[in-house]
Amino acid sequence: MDRYDIVVVGGGPGGYIAAIRAVQLGFKAAIVEKEEKLGGVCLNWGCIPTKSILRASEVYGLIKKSERFGIKVKDVSFDIQSIVKYSKNIIDKLSSSLSYLMKKNDIKVYHGFGKLVGNCTIRIFSSGKEQEISSKHIILATGVRARNLPGVEVDGDLIWSARHAVAPEKLPKSLLIIGSGAIGVEFASFCSTLGVDVSIIEVKDTILPLEDRDISGLAQEIFMKQGIKIYTNNSIKTVTKNRGSVKVQLSSGKSKEFDRVIVAVGVQANTENIGLENTKIKLSPSGFIETNEWYETCEPNIYAIGDVAGPPCLAHKASYEAMICVEKIAGKGTHVLKKECIPNCTYSHPQIASVGLTEEQAIKGGYDIKVGKFYSNFNGKSIVFDETGGLVKTVIDKKTGELLGAHLLGAEVTELVSNFVFAKQIEATDLDIKSTIFPHPTVSEMIHESVLAADNESLNS
Repeated sequence: MDRYDIVVVGGGPGGYIAAIRAVQLGFKAAIVEKEEKLGGVCLNWGCIPTKSILRASEVYGLIKKSERFGIKVKDVSFDIQSIVKYSKNIIDKLSSSLSYLMKKNDIKVYHGFGKLVGNCTIRIFSSGKEQEISSKHIILATGVRARNLPGVEVDGDLIWSARHAVAPEKLPKSLLIIGSGAIGVEFASFCSTLGVDVSIIEVKDTILPLEDRDISGLAQEIFMKQGIKIYTNNSIKTVTKNRGSVKVQLSSGKSKEFDRVIVAVGVQANTENIGLENTKIKLSPSGFIETNEWYETCEPNIYAIGDVAGPPCLAHKASYEAMICVEKIAGKGTHVLKKECIPNCTYSHPQIASVGLTEEQAIKGGYDIKVGKFYSNFNGKSIVFDETGGLVKTVIDKKTGELLGAHLLGAEVTELVSNFVFAKQIEATDLDIKSTIFPHPTVSEMIHESVLAADNESLNS
């Protein structure tokens, strides 16, 4: 039987980072991965492929409006198969990089389905064969999968999950997206830019319900101007599959027909059949593995990180948790994750990003706040890029000057948000940001202006 110090079940952005960090700290490590390639949903069906196809649609959209910049282009078209190929080439490149990292760090990868047999043994099922390996410590990083919606069966033909939508053979003429979180909005943006008649249905009163109300409201206005139809305060009553189309009746009473439907209503943890019944591990009411702040489960020597350990289900959170978990095992003086410092990003056009408390959350939390807003139509670089209509909003504690939250909408704000994450991580105040020199002309100047605006000191609006 092969023996290790640390074995990670799952090779996604939490799992492979945990294994690499383990080796860096002197442990003998291995990964058990059920799929053919490492990288998890993030690399193979989620983060990377969606951003690849979104980039392709963004380029197409930019070319379509090139006359605004004095450039004339005739007969602009796209080929969806070539877009998907572009995405797959990127996946293959990054997958090869991961394989190299495993060899470089001498990490053994077992391809098969891993199941716990007590707290120090894993049974691996692969191609009809079984083998067992043992480890002093086991880290569960099995991730999540798309949640099913009762009455709306994903078949890969008329009704898609994100896995189907990220690599379509052809685009439909009309599309309904159920759910308006990051996944739903990103697919809406991609398809709409390429000419698909897109509709979104959301059970809550606004799209992007986890975002600040100002941001979600502005995003909804912009998407509707782009031609995306949005039905909030609505749910699916019935779904009827026809030949080549899907008829959907909404709770509002409206009935519509679509070529395809994408179900994007959240995720559920991959905890089935991994041997939890052979341990003392507990699940939360929503089905995620319960851990403490060091990712220790109720079973000694077994840990859980990433999506399977609970929301927010984000690749960067999983990777960060992996490092904390392994460093704790190594006895290093590490620190717990600050959940208020985890950024959220949606890569639609325009992009949305945030970190920390929304204005509503800050008020409910008892803070006496001041709020700064700065719109991109007053920012020189945004005007140059023809990317006006964006917003940077900051929520600040009046008493201490602490940055409680930052909420952004606009071009490349998924890059800008890291400035706010860093500010929160080092507990910078509004005075620190005010005293920082931001280069001109850059979109980053909106950070400075937003904080200034909280005290009615904005210099350019």
